[in-house]
Amino acid sequence: MDENKFKKEILDFEDNYLSPYAARNKDAQRKHPTFHPFRGPYARDRDHILYSGSFRRYVGKTQVIYFAASFDEQLSNRSIHTLQVSQIARSIGKALKLNLELIEAIALGHDLGHTPFGHDGEEILQDICRKRKIDLFFHNVHSLRIVDKLANACRGMNLTFAVRDGILSHDGEINERCLSPYRDKQEADLLSYCQKKGKGEKVYTIPSTLEGCVVRMSDAIAYVGQDFEDAIRINILRKEDLPEKIKKDLGERNTDIINALVTDIIVNSHNQDQISYSPEIAQRLFELKEFNAERIYKNPRLKAKKTRFKAAFEYLFCLFLEDIKRKNEDSLIFREWIFNRGENKGAQYLKENLPEQVVIDYIASMTDRYFYNTFRRYQK
Repeated sequence: MDENKFKKEILDFEDNYLSPYAARNKDAQRKHPTFHPFRGPYARDRDHILYSGSFRRYVGKTQVIYFAASFDEQLSNRSIHTLQVSQIARSIGKALKLNLELIEAIALGHDLGHTPFGHDGEEILQDICRKRKIDLFFHNVHSLRIVDKLANACRGMNLTFAVRDGILSHDGEINERCLSPYRDKQEADLLSYCQKKGKGEKVYTIPSTLEGCVVRMSDAIAYVGQDFEDAIRINILRKEDLPEKIKKDLGERNTDIINALVTDIIVNSHNQDQISYSPEIAQRLFELKEFNAERIYKNPRLKAKKTRFKAAFEYLFCLFLEDIKRKNEDSLIFREWIFNRGENKGAQYLKENLPEQVVIDYIASMTDRYFYNTFRRYQK
């Protein structure tokens, strides 16, 4: 059978089972066209992400509670969170007859750009960028930078537009009851968003596909209940602390919270070109996110550690920046980062990026343990 005809039959077979609002495999676009006889375009993207170094490093990156992860390995980490986002999004997508491979690719790649030590690490890097007067660091923008420019020895992953856009547009921290895709989105929109975000402008972006909307909603579903249960495990909170309205409408266990939110989304989004909650459930979700923010993310036990980590981030940033400027090729940033860009790629990478950006890339790539060990190594 002719290869192109075979490919078309497979894609058509998959697309015929999808909702009218789902992304079609045949419409997928990427910068450099590729072909595989048994995998559609989004399945290939998913696999590129799944086998990347950045994905493997998820397991060593904290979700929220970094100071306890060394003695309680059941606490959520970035890997667990990402897999839970994928599972939740697939459950919603299956019920709504959406493209599950596109959902999975976006979900697995959405946090590739996260720093060590969760959002505290992200905020510390933002402060460093402000002091240096360079573009601010945001993990969603950095996730796109990884798949476009840093992965595969600076060759990038050559992902489809829909996956790249979904990764960039995944922000689950925004309170939204309804989310409809912006289907006319173009490459220029991604570039404009990244540029404005880097300059500190207030900017908002919407996924270009319904699948991207599902992942964005699923991001919040995956962390709100899990963060609450993790806080209980380390005695920051008790179940009794949860407000009664949230208990009544969502439940007090992560399992119940996920089930309530997923069920509500499916019921309210069926046969529609939008992903939405009922007003009541949306309100409870927003209240739970606010409760977590006040009682967990701003908890003094967590924030006390941030001061120590901030000094370590600034120390390593200055150290590695000086090593680049002095061309100290014995430094870890050369031996374990720049030279790993591939043969002859290290010099090109340095030439095309500010030294500050190279250091940001390196630090953001670190797992919690690698960061800690690196800091201790230079402190001796």
